[in-house]
Amino acid sequence: MAVFILGIIKAFKDDIFNIIKSPSSDLVQSVKQGTVTVDNKKTAVVLSAVNRTIEEAVVSAAQSATDFSWLKKRQTVFIKPVVNSGNRYPATTHPRAIAAMITLLRQKGAGRVIVGDMSGIEHLRFYENETSGSTKKLMMQSGILQAVLNAGGEPRFFEQGGWNDFYRDPVDSKDYFKNGLMMPNILKEVDHIVLMPRCSRHILAGSSLGLKAAVGYWRTDSRLEYHENGNILHELTAAGNRSRTLLDKQRLVISTGDRILATLGPDNGYVYEPGQGIVIASESVIAHDMVSLAWLLFNRKLLPEDKKNLFGDHSRGLAKTVNKFVVYLLSRSTLKGFTSKSLFKNDLKTIWDDRVLNEAYKSFDGMPKIELTQRDGVDKKILAELQRMVAFKQS
Repeated sequence: MAVFILGIIKAFKDDIFNIIKSPSSDLVQSVKQGTVTVDNKKTAVVLSAVNRTIEEAVVSAAQSATDFSWLKKRQTVFIKPVVNSGNRYPATTHPRAIAAMITLLRQKGAGRVIVGDMSGIEHLRFYENETSGSTKKLMMQSGILQAVLNAGGEPRFFEQGGWNDFYRDPVDSKDYFKNGLMMPNILKEVDHIVLMPRCSRHILAGSSLGLKAAVGYWRTDSRLEYHENGNILHELTAAGNRSRTLLDKQRLVISTGDRILATLGPDNGYVYEPGQGIVIASESVIAHDMVSLAWLLFNRKLLPEDKKNLFGDHSRGLAKTVNKFVVYLLSRSTLKGFTSKSLFKNDLKTIWDDRVLNEAYKSFDGMPKIELTQRDGVDKKILAELQRMVAFKQS
């Protein structure tokens, strides 16, 4: 009994003793010390209001965010959605948004448009000599598979090719993933990548936006390395976006925010529908995520009172325990799960508290200065508040 009690105290000590960290304060110090630079060059992020249909808003945002000059006739484009489970949008990417992007890419001259992902360990067990569960089945349940087929896209489920249908992709980072990441071979066949995440809370990382979506590419052994180092999971999330393939091929990031998974995540939680929905698009995944996180936090303040302080949404001890269980599932080893490094989940009061973004500022080209552009009548108060939330102040 004493051992059990001590184990509970150890797991939940951060909650019991209210141990906190302040990533925003650390970020200010990093800027002052020069380890994070603030880019004075403006980076465009487009907000398109969802007035009539989600398809119209997606096309409007995409065409405003990029001129598609990177796309040549008959080139192959890969769309990376989020299909971590079989749950419907916003637990996964909006099916109609994906269909709209397939159609738009075809109109712009694309040849093949491939849409693919590999689901999370809670729903798919993919090991070297054994697989149970199916991304295809989950994509069907979410409504994405039929949308892709109806729009003329090619669905792809990474585990179907087997363990050896992955390649080692080097990561441009001196500190993380020194042996690279195991990425699906299909990415070698494509010319461009369009990332289509959703706007969601995440029980481990805090949020699930564009940068977090990279995990969906990785083979199980890379996912194990990621979760086993829970103490730096947020930093590894950012570093994983510096794989050579993503740096070379990712062109556009676009997400729909007319429904938000505002608590818990990544698969379940309270779904909030803003008074005015928006689509967020940018050629920069970091700029996109800064605005998408601001949108998540903006709407979390508007939640019903009984949804704001859920234990599971805020508990650092629960996040730590869940991550160790994920390590156990990925490794099939109780010992590895128990001895894996402990994750620390901090509150996200502002976007500057997000360790994923804060690491991205260090490892990419600094902190972008966001220039918001609206299309189709985004509410001026929303636009002003989001602009305020993404404007960095050193004081």
